[in-house]
Amino acid sequence: MKFTWLGHGSMRIESGSTVLLIDPWLTGNPSLPEDQHEAATAGGTHILLTHGHFDHIADILPLAKKLGVPVIGQYDLLSHWGEHEGIEAVGFNKGGTVDAGGVSVTMVPASHSSTVPSPDGPRCIGSEVGFMLKAEGKCVYVSGDTDIMADMGWMGEYHAPDIGILSAGGFFTMDMKATAWAARKYFNFQTVIPVHYKTFPILEQDASELIAGLPGVDVKTPEVMELVEL
Repeated sequence: MKFTWLGHGSMRIESGSTVLLIDPWLTGNPSLPEDQHEAATAGGTHILLTHGHFDHIADILPLAKKLGVPVIGQYDLLSHWGEHEGIEAVGFNKGGTVDAGGVSVTMVPASHSSTVPSPDGPRCIGSEVGFMLKAEGKCVYVSGDTDIMADMGWMGEYHAPDIGILSAGGFFTMDMKATAWAARKYFNFQTVIPVHYKTFPILEQDASELIAGLPGVDVKTPEVMELVEL
């Protein structure tokens, strides 16, 4: 499997001919230069969405229409989009599993929020989630934006992910120290890739505490658009 961090919480995962774009944030993403947008999304076959905040949702609809690919995510929002936005939408819910071009995608809980602004204040658009992706004999846990939660206990035992793509920047999600603690307590990762950091000054700027807190785990800290193959 091939992994490319697109900055912030966005990730590109390739397995065979399948290219998953997870929360692909292009417009206004300070970590991903505009001249890299095309390369970041080229060949995408599926878009996965974890929740409705602007830094995850802003480019989903135009990108899905441009690429002509399905969007996979939480039932309430995706059902609405499928009916009203003219895209192919695969809406399911926590505990469910769908196929994405040979990659098994299981929706799991996260602990965050999922709102967009409206004239009447914040509007909830479904719930925040993560994903367990299974392909090529591997299981990848994409945490989405989340804090530590007790659900990680059964998720680690039941799905036994080898690879963790974990929010770790603090302020909005777990920080590096908390992410390391959760990874040690609940999972047995071989590899961890931190995301949702370095984007803004309020977020953690390096992964040193995560690396120090996970001895024996291969913590990858690629630059934006740097390919990692596992």
